Amino acid sequence: MTTIGFIGSGRIGGALAHLAVAAGHDIVLSNSRGPESLRETAAQLGTRARAATTTEAAAAGDLVVVTIPIRAYRHVPVEPLRGRIVIDTLNYDPARQGAVPDIEAGDTPPHLLLQAHLRDAYVVKAFSTVFFKHLPQLARPAGAPDRSAVPIAGNHATAKAAVATLIDSLGFDPYNVGSLAESRRFAPGTPAQLAYLDPNGMFAAPARPASAADLAALLDKAS
Repeated sequence: MTTIGFIGSGRIGGALAHLAVAAGHDIVLSNSRGPESLRETAAQLGTRARAATTTEAAAAGDLVVVTIPIRAYRHVPVEPLRGRIVIDTLNYDPARQGAVPDIEAGDTPPHLLLQAHLRDAYVVKAFSTVFFKHLPQLARPAGAPDRSAVPIAGNHATAKAAVATLIDSLGFDPYNVGSLAESRRFAPGTPAQLAYLDPNGMFAAPARPASAADLAALLDKAS
């Protein structure tokens, strides 16, 4: 199975790590505080999980998930990610996370920031639309009638195919939106960003499944 490196092991990273281990993948966890802070988490996840430095997690992963506050994007190591597939889960919410000067200056839009930093990596945007508590609620086996689709976007067909295979193994249908620039269609503030939220309860309510057809209709509204 695939080895998945995690740069950032907080809410989204932790939820994805649990799904990955359940699907039979090996995972390497890292965060800004160092591997000692993740020993207990890795032990709870079992023998398929281990804690490492950020550089080690980047080098170990067949795919590497970056799930950190976007303001910290420069801490993502560049050299070990050259030629690797990177899953970008980052969203820009300056009111909650703080402003990022590079974005505010208009030099680079938020959905392209990580690819601009990792010029020689194959960045695929995915899992930026699902609330962390909803990830385990929405995961379903292949063929389930209420299986949810997850939008992905990237510039490299082979990288997107690898990420799509991983997404399927975690319990979701991958939905190809197009190039990385097209990930603006499921950025914060778009209808697709709210696809899995019950409007009557939002984040406090259970997740609402969204099929590929549901997702396509929401994505079209951002065109």
